[in-house]
Amino acid sequence: MSTQSEMEPLTSGASNRIIPILRASVSFLYAIVLSIFLFVLPCRRLSPPPLSSKRLREEEDTLNRRALAQDVVMTGDDFDCRWTTSLFYGVRRNALFYRSWFPPTDQVKGILIIIHGLNEHSGRYAQFAKQLTSCKFGVHAMDWIGHGGSDGLHGYVPSLDLVVADTGAFLEKIKSENPGVPCFLFGHSTGGAVVLKAASYSHIEEMLEGIVLTSPALRVKPAHPIVGAVAPILSLVAPKYQFKGANKRGIPVTRDPVALLAKYSDPLVYTGPIRARTGHEILRLSSYLMRNFKSVTVPFFVLHGTADKVTDPVASQELYNEAASKFKDIKLYEGFLHDLLFEPEREEVALDIISWMENRLCAKSVHVHFD
Repeated sequence: MSTQSEMEPLTSGASNRIIPILRASVSFLYAIVLSIFLFVLPCRRLSPPPLSSKRLREEEDTLNRRALAQDVVMTGDDFDCRWTTSLFYGVRRNALFYRSWFPPTDQVKGILIIIHGLNEHSGRYAQFAKQLTSCKFGVHAMDWIGHGGSDGLHGYVPSLDLVVADTGAFLEKIKSENPGVPCFLFGHSTGGAVVLKAASYSHIEEMLEGIVLTSPALRVKPAHPIVGAVAPILSLVAPKYQFKGANKRGIPVTRDPVALLAKYSDPLVYTGPIRARTGHEILRLSSYLMRNFKSVTVPFFVLHGTADKVTDPVASQELYNEAASKFKDIKLYEGFLHDLLFEPEREEVALDIISWMENRLCAKSVHVHFD
């Protein structure tokens, strides 16, 4: 018998014994895996993984702030208007709280969308809204992420580009609900920087009659050069780290002591130390805007107090000087501080803004008629 014939039975016999065993084993394993997928995993999917205690505290804080936001007084005895509060879902599906005030009649000259400053909230602008509605302007004011009644850790901004995108999306929503009604964007302090960046996009600028900036954060410097140096690193490795330097007694932002006390005793105003990512985002956006003044083409009105200790009035003057906008104005208020709409002369400031918007609408009407 040849070697081949001797080996064939062994080889054949061994193969015939091993293959059935392997097949049975694979079938058994397959049955176990299938059982796990069919019976065990569905049960686990019904019970989502528990949230961390920190996440739970953040969500509880958001709900508490939203309840406080709902309770903010939006009218007074001499405030004749229609008002509502609601939620808008931002570009990342985060819930953003907003307020609306409209004159008693449906006839409006235009709509002003308010983007508040860092650490504050939309409810602080009820008095300004009163003056606007009395002049037949509708008002919408949105709390950005981490502020007021909106989602997010209080006082924490993961990206100002997100706030810019949410502002653009909110404007689109308002325009779609009010076809043909002229719209303006208003931004205070860091909100002013957000509005200026948003209006740099052509599709947003096309939806606007103009923007209004009060005390915009255009040239922002860190409290110490070391902070500026480490902020980019900390913003990546420890974004929620809080720098020391909280001023719960309140940075002087108005010469009205009652308004100053009201701001820093407001539970919806964040008074804790600034977080690393938030601070870095402000420095980053401010630097970008300063480098791009010449590319600004949107009609704008910038207002600033010469005694502002928070943002730089000289930077506002540079914006006015360098911007390519054909329709632009500036007003510097001698001796005024940062929160212009909370200064003793707040009604004068509000009337300056209303007059500018009315002039802008009038100029456009004349231009359209001429064409």
